Amino acid sequence: MNASISKRRRLFGTSGIRGVVHQDITPGFCREVARALGTTLPTQSKVCIATDTRQSRELIKEAVISGFCSTGIDVTDLGILPTPALSLLTREMDFDTGVMITASHNPPEYNGIKLFNKDAVGYSHAQEMEVERLYFSGKFRAGNGISEKVCDGKERYLSFIKAQLSPWKTDHELKLVVDPGNGAASGFASYIFSQMGLNVLPINDQPDGLFPGRNPEPKEDTLQRTIEFLRQQEGDLAVCFDGDADRVVFCDREGFLGFNEMIAFISRLTLKKTKKKTVATTVETGRLVDLALNDLGGEVVRGKVGDVNVAYLARECNAALGVEGVGVYIFPELGYYPDSIFAVLSLLNELDDAREIREFFQGIPRLFFQKSKVVCPAELEEPVMAQVRDHSLMLKIDKQPKINAIDGVRLEFPDSWVLIRPSGTEPAIRVIAESASIVQVSELIRKGSELVQSLVEATR
Repeated sequence: MNASISKRRRLFGTSGIRGVVHQDITPGFCREVARALGTTLPTQSKVCIATDTRQSRELIKEAVISGFCSTGIDVTDLGILPTPALSLLTREMDFDTGVMITASHNPPEYNGIKLFNKDAVGYSHAQEMEVERLYFSGKFRAGNGISEKVCDGKERYLSFIKAQLSPWKTDHELKLVVDPGNGAASGFASYIFSQMGLNVLPINDQPDGLFPGRNPEPKEDTLQRTIEFLRQQEGDLAVCFDGDADRVVFCDREGFLGFNEMIAFISRLTLKKTKKKTVATTVETGRLVDLALNDLGGEVVRGKVGDVNVAYLARECNAALGVEGVGVYIFPELGYYPDSIFAVLSLLNELDDAREIREFFQGIPRLFFQKSKVVCPAELEEPVMAQVRDHSLMLKIDKQPKINAIDGVRLEFPDSWVLIRPSGTEPAIRVIAESASIVQVSELIRKGSELVQSLVEATR
């Protein structure tokens, strides 16, 4: 089997199935995926489905519902919901599987499918492989399922979250800017926060699948308008979600608070509260988390990239928290699924003043963190990565690195590291580095990117 065929025989990436609508993601394709998935479930199983705000949501949702019903599966449509709510309600409403129609932080022309088990945990690799096996075999069960709509997901989610946040600090004086980016948390997160007694200042809070307010991926360069709004409104903290709200990042009046900074800060608060010692994360996560937990005796365990991988790792090592630098937070007391809204509430329940965040990091050695990517056709990713390890020692700066090959190739030096791994959401190979020296981190990024580019060109 050649590389391109091999690549096409994988439906799932690091976070479900994803692609450009009418190109990779068509109604026919989604119906067949649902038929394969339905065939893996007992007949008359109950499935719930929700979507983010993308314009293709109804087209894809109806195809998925049709596929399920044709295999004897009953489907409940929960409408537009954040992924955390869909995950939680799958368990709390006693569904056998939850299906989220979303492309998360990708641009408007993308859509996709995320799957959750009845315990709210994402589908495992083995489960995904079984769905793929049936999809490519074309051997689907025939049956007659029914579909219905239920519209009280917001209130059910709020009721559960309130119970988990007892005792809840009721004297909040922070002004909270809430930016859902016109995605699935629009009108949802601001309602939850208001019901919890917070002073909410919404922006980009209208559902719109074209994401007119900003790019659905919240990061420093896409949040400048939000930061300016925060300053104009004299807000204290901004919480900014991606397209399906399984990620959240934070800003204050000084600007973007950083990816590694916030997972480190929230990890620290969680360890102090739970008295556990372990945080589960991925090979993409920097050492700032380790530094933030040192005085607490905390341990950081790194595994494969992807929130589902983090969830299973967190469960395996009985972690206090599972995190990804992009803004994923998994709280085992809720369940092993990402919940960005609970992450905000959990932070605010321990925070008296937003300035505490930056003040804490003044006592931590500064680290410089950079990312880059090299475009690489999907069919070339595997042969290129097969060569990366053989050539990776060319990247050494002064000492022989420790090699971590859990996911891609991570070279670890005494005061820095560099990771090369294929993207799970786009045709590219990522290069990520961190160092105590801005010159060194730039050099690692340059050398890593040049190595990957040369290998891509040689493999074509």
